[in-house]
Amino acid sequence: MAQPFRITVIGVGNTFRHDDGIGPAVVQRLRERALSRPLPPSVRLADCDGDAGRLIALWDGMELAVVIDAAHAEPRHPGRVHRISLGGFPLPTPATSSHGLGLGEALQLSEALGRLPDRLLVLAVEGADRSLGTGLTTAVAETVEPLANVVEAEIVRHRDATARGVPSSDENAQEV
Repeated sequence: MAQPFRITVIGVGNTFRHDDGIGPAVVQRLRERALSRPLPPSVRLADCDGDAGRLIALWDGMELAVVIDAAHAEPRHPGRVHRISLGGFPLPTPATSSHGLGLGEALQLSEALGRLPDRLLVLAVEGADRSLGTGLTTAVAETVEPLANVVEAEIVRHRDATARGVPSSDENAQEV
C-alpha cells in the first residue's frame, strides 16, 4: 500500500516566462537529485501554474507545504530569496507572487475554508525578466541549487521533528 503524502513541494510558475519558471526549475532539480538519493515516499513534488484552487488542492491536509515562486519587489534585487512562513501571514507586500491571483489569495481562501497545511514555507525569488521566452536569468538561475538544498533540509528537519514528536518550526531555520 502506498504511503499517503504528508509533505508537498510546489514549484509555482510558468517556464515560458523566463524567471517566472524558478519554482518548476527547483522542483525539476529535486526530481533529478531523487534519482540518486530518493526523497521519503511521503513527499510529493508538484508543479503548479499558481491557480488558487490548484494550490489549495496540493497543500490541503499536508503536514508541511513548501512553495517556491517568483516574486515582485521594489526596488528589484534579482535572485534575492524571501523566506516567508505561515506565521508571517498575510504575505508582506515587498515580496508578492508574480501571478495576478494566486498564492496570497490561495492562503486567504485556505484559511477561510480551514484547508491550510499544518506548516507552510514560501521561498519567493525576486526575478528580473518575465517576458515571453525560456530560461532563467543568471541571478535567478544561481538560486536553484541553494533552494533545492533548503527544501531538502526542511524535509529532513520536519521528519526529524515529527520522529521526536515535536512540531517543526522556523526556529534556527537555514538561510538561503
